[in-house]
Amino acid sequence: MQYTLKKSLGQHFLKDENISRKIVAALEETMHSTAINKVVEVGPGAGAITKYMLGLHGIEFKAVELDDEKVAYLLHTYPALKDKIIHQSFLDVAAPFTDPFIVIGNFPYNISTQIVFKVLEWKDLVPVTIGMFQKEVAQRIASGPGSKVYGIMSVLTQAFYNVEYLFDVPPGCFNPPPKVMSGVIKLHRRKDSIAVKSERSFVVLVKAAFNQRRKTLRNATKSLFTEDELTNDIFNKRAEQLSIADFAALTYKMK
Repeated sequence: MQYTLKKSLGQHFLKDENISRKIVAALEETMHSTAINKVVEVGPGAGAITKYMLGLHGIEFKAVELDDEKVAYLLHTYPALKDKIIHQSFLDVAAPFTDPFIVIGNFPYNISTQIVFKVLEWKDLVPVTIGMFQKEVAQRIASGPGSKVYGIMSVLTQAFYNVEYLFDVPPGCFNPPPKVMSGVIKLHRRKDSIAVKSERSFVVLVKAAFNQRRKTLRNATKSLFTEDELTNDIFNKRAEQLSIADFAALTYKMK
């Protein structure tokens, strides 16, 4: 049974068996260390990672796939996937399990950042995510203060997850090869959640600060604080100079 590649869905299918095995080995290690056996795969495509997951002992998993053709291909090629495929966009699905689960996938590049924000919505159910991204997106998620790529995504992700960069994946490992390097990262839920006035105020502050990242914090966020607060020296800094703890502490001073 054949399938076609759809550029509109950001499809770059993994063809390197060694990389597939490395990703699933990282999953297996995580399942053992966390004692969590429920897994949700985002965008299984032609099943490069899925086929190895089917062999894992005790795994309960769901695969979320939007593309009709891939769903038909997967069910035809791997009959064990019957009743395990959720035929929807990952961005639209409700949490597939009520108990904690791991999210994994070769994430479609055109929605990879939205996938991370969806995981953040589910953070109390998702202790670990193992995902393949464009390398620059992976680096952005993992970067710290002072880096040019440190931004909204870095802060909002790292407030709740520790980020571990696992390995690079060259373009030749895919069909068709993307024009960029890829990277696999692991997000592990922090045990020491950062204290914030409210999650909403934290998100509003971080977005306001980085949306005008060339301005000082005073100019970028002045609508969120009283004039008295804005005299504090921290407001002389730019967003990329602040740590996650700095942003968290500032939420308590917001109007």
